[in-house]
Amino acid sequence: ELGWTESVPYLDRPPSPLEFYREWVSPNKPCIIQNAISHWPALKKWTSAYLREVVGPKVVSVAVTPNGYADAVFQDRFVMPEERQMPFMDFLDIVEKKVTSPNVFYVQKQCSNLTEEFPELVCDVQPDIPWMSEALGKKPDAVNFWLGESAAVTSLHKDHYENLYCVVSGEKHFLLHPPSDRPFIPYELYQPATYRVSEDGSFEIEDEKNADKVPWIPLDPLNPNLEQYPEYAQAKPLQCTVKAGEMLYLPSLWFHHVQQSHGCIAVNYWYDMEYDLKYSYYQLLDCLTKTVKVL
Repeated sequence: ELGWTESVPYLDRPPSPLEFYREWVSPNKPCIIQNAISHWPALKKWTSAYLREVVGPKVVSVAVTPNGYADAVFQDRFVMPEERQMPFMDFLDIVEKKVTSPNVFYVQKQCSNLTEEFPELVCDVQPDIPWMSEALGKKPDAVNFWLGESAAVTSLHKDHYENLYCVVSGEKHFLLHPPSDRPFIPYELYQPATYRVSEDGSFEIEDEKNADKVPWIPLDPLNPNLEQYPEYAQAKPLQCTVKAGEMLYLPSLWFHHVQQSHGCIAVNYWYDMEYDLKYSYYQLLDCLTKTVKVL
């Protein structure tokens, strides 16, 4: 379905596996599901004091940037964050503003960091979402834990996953584009680079030598440069806010840009997508867009 509504619909309960596959996964349509995680102990337990007690001095991976943009285009580079290893309680001190820093900190490592780095917290949520696992006939490839400052922003991109994004506390603000908006969304190739901290504490951008260039979206959908990217004016973004206790189904290949309230905590489940007709359609659209650009 190429046509789309102007808002993301709400479901007041978790659907059955068959219903979810037929109504949402197959047509590749997002929705916000209420009362899907209301039974999670995490909704009540995951206070700062609890996290300090359970995780506390454990060393975890934290993405650190000077501007809040990790994995984003900056100074004509695709710049990845510094991955800093630090005690979790020191990270919480920064989020709670007990310690000040000019930099922006975000727990956002996307390699199933909930199960790999925070296994103590898994019992407060679920290792998978049963009705989604049944609908797709598979378990999630990754379960990720997110916690960070409001200045941390996720730049516009897409993933090859069916994504169930669950907000435990605070709010997440999503700007979404369907895959059919691909002709209006600019991609460029960028030299990959990483933020490195110099001796005086400032950040330097260090190129990743011998690495292939990375295709990424240079446009900021919140403040698009329409003189540089006039095609974007034809795109039709959807915006939604996912509140504590709610779950967003973000279909595969949907472009998304994400902001959050300060100290927001979330858990998301990545299920590998099916490389079916939807994927073939997107690949065709992508190839046609690139061909027209060359012409």
